Amino acid sequence: MRQFVVIGLSSFGHHLALQLANNGCEVMVLDIDKDKIQDVKDYVSEAIVADGCDKETLKSLGLEKADGVIVSLGSDMSASILITLYLKELGIKEVIVKVLNEDHAKIVSKIGASSIIFPERDMAVRLGDTLSSANVLDQLELSPGYSLMEIAPPQSFIGKSIKSLKIRSDYNVQVVAIRELVPEKFNIIPSPDFIIKDSDVLVVLGKDEDLERLKQV
Repeated sequence: MRQFVVIGLSSFGHHLALQLANNGCEVMVLDIDKDKIQDVKDYVSEAIVADGCDKETLKSLGLEKADGVIVSLGSDMSASILITLYLKELGIKEVIVKVLNEDHAKIVSKIGASSIIFPERDMAVRLGDTLSSANVLDQLELSPGYSLMEIAPPQSFIGKSIKSLKIRSDYNVQVVAIRELVPEKFNIIPSPDFIIKDSDVLVVLGKDEDLERLKQV
């Protein structure tokens, strides 16, 4: 069972903790506000009322056992930075920080945060990409410059095989799965001879610039 610690029950931290718990993870939450702790205590493994800015408190919790520690404070940037610093000093390898702005992101990156989450910006970019391309159903950034994308097949793809479309050679994009809706079936690494139907959803992987070219088909 994967173990996570969420420090700070902002709206983002609250929903993240509940989702992790719902997915079967062991979740510890920490917040100075007892009402916020009260709201989630019945759904997570451990809920602690404490100040995350207290280094001794963090040290006593055995956080090094966790698969990841998420710092998700509300508008208190200085506290977020301080907690990130303490976690790195305690030897926590996977520190994920929700940031408020670009300066916040730069500071925690220099301290050693493993991942930066900018919820409003990231969701806006993702939604903008989806809305601007009629055939894009969903897109997930895997690492900077690379994404996994679900697309409805362009009209020119329908009735043709993956091999004949030369998606990999012409677009430098890999079709990693096809979700058939009629009948419902999920194909991992489909055969090159698979004939694409208008009811299929293509799951493709590649560089963002290559996926952008595919969107325009």
